[in-house]
Amino acid sequence: MALVFRSIDEAQPGPKLAGLFAGYWPAYRKWWAQEGYSARPTYRECLRALLEHMPEIMPLYEEVVELVGGSDSQARFLSLYCPPKYLSGCSQAIWRGDTPFLVRNYDYHPRTFDAAILKTQWLGRGVIGMSDGILGLLDGVNDAGLMVSLTFGGRTQVGPGFGVPMILRYVLQICETTAEAVDCLCRIPCHMSYNVTVLDAKGKYATVYMAPDRVPEVTDQPVATNHQSKVEWPTHARFTATVERERFLLQRLTLHPEGENRFIDAFLRPPLYSTAFSSGFGTLYTAVYRHTGQISLMWPGAVWNLSFDNFTEGTRRILFPTDTEATGHGRTVGFGNL
Repeated sequence: MALVFRSIDEAQPGPKLAGLFAGYWPAYRKWWAQEGYSARPTYRECLRALLEHMPEIMPLYEEVVELVGGSDSQARFLSLYCPPKYLSGCSQAIWRGDTPFLVRNYDYHPRTFDAAILKTQWLGRGVIGMSDGILGLLDGVNDAGLMVSLTFGGRTQVGPGFGVPMILRYVLQICETTAEAVDCLCRIPCHMSYNVTVLDAKGKYATVYMAPDRVPEVTDQPVATNHQSKVEWPTHARFTATVERERFLLQRLTLHPEGENRFIDAFLRPPLYSTAFSSGFGTLYTAVYRHTGQISLMWPGAVWNLSFDNFTEGTRRILFPTDTEATGHGRTVGFGNL
């Protein structure tokens, strides 16, 4: 199985972003309407929610909607307000050495993944992050040195709120510190349960347990996997080994502290690295974010370094193991440029 990752540098929304949207819109439209268009909020409801909770990005939202065609369904989708439910795996942690950084594994199905890292200057703020839903982000860093990443929170409840990638985009567009980010994460409604870890340039960090049916919980946890304060979906927890992964990371951070290279390398091996691609929980990439704006996208045996100062557009073709090829080592089987 192969997946092509792209790096895209476009300061303001333009033809590159429009092309990315055009390529994914048929799949996104099918996903968005899987329960019928009437199951999703109307354009007026989406607009009202954005104006209430994220007014600062309204000019950006309207510009992108017009750029990609401006249809009713496109506008509703791009708001990422009350989307269909979706699950992921993922592990993330903050290495708390002399210069802290954020490292994460993104575990998801390869057929429902943008596979594009964007460098933008929207609304005057430099941001680099992994795209999701075109406007949303799975993880990223801004030019103030603020870093964020998400994991699924291991609960089935769904409620009125935004898809968490849109919330991460908003945080990186308007916030500079962990305190500011936490304030946003606590007031913006999220449609499912997610764990968002935040680290700023001064080394301040937090993990916020977001949920659609209860008040967000702010913690000082440097680690997040796929449950919150306790396991609430045992079947999912067993399948994703969320408790085992959390324990593994905490041990490496506290009981057996180690250097940053060894800590990062642990994300490229089991139990953190997953080969469950056919089940939708394989590790698609590892990302390391530093407050200096340096990013490393990693796979076993390969690394792609990018930064605000040195961001080269290009592609990387990653070969992932099939079910028959996947071994206990969970390694990718190839890497190359297109």
